[in-house]
Amino acid sequence: MTDISNLLSARAVRERAHQLLALGLDGRLPHFRVELDKLDAIANLVRDVTSKAYPDGVVPFHSRWRHFVVAGVDRWAEIAGKGTWPDAAARARTEFDLAITSVLLDAGAGAAWRYQDAVSGAKIGRSEGLALASLDMFASGAFSADARDPLRADAARLQQLTVADLERGFQAGPDNPLVGLEGRVALLRRLGEVAAARPEIFGSRDRPRPGGLFDQLAAGATGARIQAADILQQVLLQLGPIWPSRLTLQGTALGDCWRHASVVTDDATTGLVPLHKLSQWLSYSLIEPLQRAGLVVDDIDGLTGLAEYRNGGLFIDGGVLSLRDPADAGRAHAVDSPLVVEWRALTVALLDRLAALIRKRTGQTAEQLPLARILEGGTWAAGRRLAFERRPDGSPPLTIISDGTVF
Repeated sequence: MTDISNLLSARAVRERAHQLLALGLDGRLPHFRVELDKLDAIANLVRDVTSKAYPDGVVPFHSRWRHFVVAGVDRWAEIAGKGTWPDAAARARTEFDLAITSVLLDAGAGAAWRYQDAVSGAKIGRSEGLALASLDMFASGAFSADARDPLRADAARLQQLTVADLERGFQAGPDNPLVGLEGRVALLRRLGEVAAARPEIFGSRDRPRPGGLFDQLAAGATGARIQAADILQQVLLQLGPIWPSRLTLQGTALGDCWRHASVVTDDATTGLVPLHKLSQWLSYSLIEPLQRAGLVVDDIDGLTGLAEYRNGGLFIDGGVLSLRDPADAGRAHAVDSPLVVEWRALTVALLDRLAALIRKRTGQTAEQLPLARILEGGTWAAGRRLAFERRPDGSPPLTIISDGTVF
């Protein structure tokens, strides 16, 4: 029997993405051409965007926590600063609760949706708006089963969430449509079901809650150190069942893993391309709570770049990737289509190439400038900038049919 656990790893994401890139460089992919000489200009753009956003050169990790900073004010830090924490682990469980629920609500919002911030009055869209809406819901106790202890997400409460709850929390409605609302609710309900069903993982120190994953990770640390790739492995193993029905192999749900005929192996995993975008985004977002709790996270580059439309759009809008059939730019594509799988995998591999190029130019090592900082500095913002330069609404260069659980 084939060992399929490798597919549930960042290593497999990276290996298979680079396998597709190698085919692309040989002109042997069905949907995209790859022009690597255009990567220099993208490196210049990313460096320019990064230097303007972080003129002191201190670039934080790409994570959900950045989106909680609004107009220079760290909203979560303000909330946490007013809390009383019996110990570092208690705060870490709460931050895991917040990060997990917020990231699962972070799939693309669509171009029309906006969240009106009660503090500033500003109307904020896309990931920043989603982050603020989820933070406000969390802080109000929307995910807690105990009104006296609002800053938590309990499995019992998550299972009871409704579309109406999320419509209220996200100010969504006919005049302010939010893409994939039902899919987001379903994810959070399944998160509650999984946490409730596995109290040995999610309830070893408290009532079952997503934040119990902190205790699982802390228990597996060696000398208070943990590998970044091990965070992802636990996220995939423990939270894998929350994802909607997708590919399975030998009874194991493969999550954000799809088929592409150009990936050939000599075992049962042939044709499979793992990407694990939201799970890796979550893993990046769990690093800082672990660090605040006193753990050291090693080998940040054990995780990969994120296969999403801002990073992917950077390479299309920047000319590194071009469609073999230009008409595909005007079509809508399902997330499991070979074209989208190809695009997303190429994005992961090209981010590695881009990171190496930027480090060479700046004389920095992977430890000094990990991919997590390049993404934040960085590629995501540069992708958004190019999108708005080319399309008034800042939409991605390809139209993706999403259920709110991938992008």
